[in-house]
This record gives sequence, structure tokens and C-alpha cells, in this order.
Amino acid sequence: MKQTITDKLTAAFDPSFLNVIDESENHRGHGGWREGGETHFRVQIAAPAFEGMNRVARHRAINDLLADELAASVHALALEIRADSEPDPRAR
Repeated sequence: MKQTITDKLTAAFDPSFLNVIDESENHRGHGGWREGGETHFRVQIAAPAFEGMNRVARHRAINDLLADELAASVHALALEIRADSEPDPRAR
């Protein structure tokens, strides 16, 4: 699933930065968790495609792209999205 998410985001947004993190183990025993993981992900992405889009539009674009994965096996998706022109908050 991690590779599928990475491939779809890369093809759709041509990101300058992309980090897909499987955080499933952090949610062991919580709702939606399954043995083997790949249920809870964090996506950190920067791409020119997000320029001029507000936060809701950015989230909607990614959720729409990953709709099949969210409907099938991904229980939670945390998103950190920025346009290339915006500072990286992790660089503080």
C-alpha cells in the first residue's frame, strides 16, 4: 500500500518532496488497525501543483486521488501538504 500511495502521488503531483510513512504500529489495538500494518499513513508532500490551492482543496485533491485506497484498506491518512514556494515547517 505504501508503494501504491507513493506511485499515485508521484504520478499526479510530480512532487519535489514526498515522504509516505506507515504509522500503523503506533495505532496497534485502535480502530481500523490490522495485523501487518498499512492501515495508518502520514504523507508529507511538497509540489508546485499545490500553488494557489487552499488547505481544503489540497486535502480534497489527495483524498480524491486515493479514494480507492481509503475505501478499501487505509483507515487513516494524515496529510502535511505545501506548495514549493512555502517554507518547510520541519526546517525550524
